[in-house]
Amino acid sequence: MRQFGYRPARRGGFTLIELLVVIAIIAVLIGLLLPAVQKVREAAARSQCINNLKQVGLALHNYHDNNKKFPPGYASAYDAAGNDTGPGWGWAAHILPQMEQDNVFRLIDLKQPIEAAANAQPRTVIVKSFLCPSDTPPQQAFPVGPRSASGQLVSTTCTIAPSNHVGNFGVGEPGVDGDGVFFRGSTVRIEDITDGTSSTLMVGERSFYHAESSWVGAVTGTNHVPTPGSPLPLQVNNPSNFVLAHTGESFDGPASPKEINHYTARHTGGGNFVFADGHVSYLSRSTSYSSYKALSTRSGGETISTGDY
Repeated sequence: MRQFGYRPARRGGFTLIELLVVIAIIAVLIGLLLPAVQKVREAAARSQCINNLKQVGLALHNYHDNNKKFPPGYASAYDAAGNDTGPGWGWAAHILPQMEQDNVFRLIDLKQPIEAAANAQPRTVIVKSFLCPSDTPPQQAFPVGPRSASGQLVSTTCTIAPSNHVGNFGVGEPGVDGDGVFFRGSTVRIEDITDGTSSTLMVGERSFYHAESSWVGAVTGTNHVPTPGSPLPLQVNNPSNFVLAHTGESFDGPASPKEINHYTARHTGGGNFVFADGHVSYLSRSTSYSSYKALSTRSGGETISTGDY
């Protein structure tokens, strides 16, 4: 018999509607927080990238203090036709002792080609200070060699360690006789930078999302191409592009490169550069091409608009 005034106890917990409301609120909160978290991560990565480049700038100046000149963009002899004959070691390899990587430098025989068996170990060492935390370079050495017209690897000459740092060749196509700080056999001194060291690029970023680069140097007989899946058009370039970059005849900044041998970066809207006086600046897509071009030459005498970078 039912007793008057008795009500069954209500079960605890959420109803389906309440649960859906909670899930919706959580989803909204995650949607609001995720961009903020991503911004914090990118800010931290960009800060670490700047610190790495500051170390590079300091190392280059220590090298200059010891040798009265900056290292060569890459060191190579050449034949009667002007073709590189090696050994090919690049500017970054020469500053390893100043980068606290003397143990790696001691393994290198600079008189022998990069691809020589004697250099098999050092050419594959990944130096974290040459990498940008905002990028996704390979975690091991990558193969290089001659390429077909379609960019396919014909044969593997050797494997070399990745890097996100490339030297400033200037305006023209990287290789010989650049108007920047680094080129084949370059011996640029601070006094040669008549445009002013605070307004001349020395090293910039290169993202593996767009194209390959290496701290090792220019491996003779190989070609530089876009990485698989790169949004940039196919180019089969000479190996100096592994360690050098240029602004070319048109450049919209590292956030919007047009060629694989431009400076490129995965930072939001721009990229980091070391200037010839050692300071690091972030240059955005708002920097004009005329300013990029002026900043890439060491003695062009160009005028740079105030506040353009």
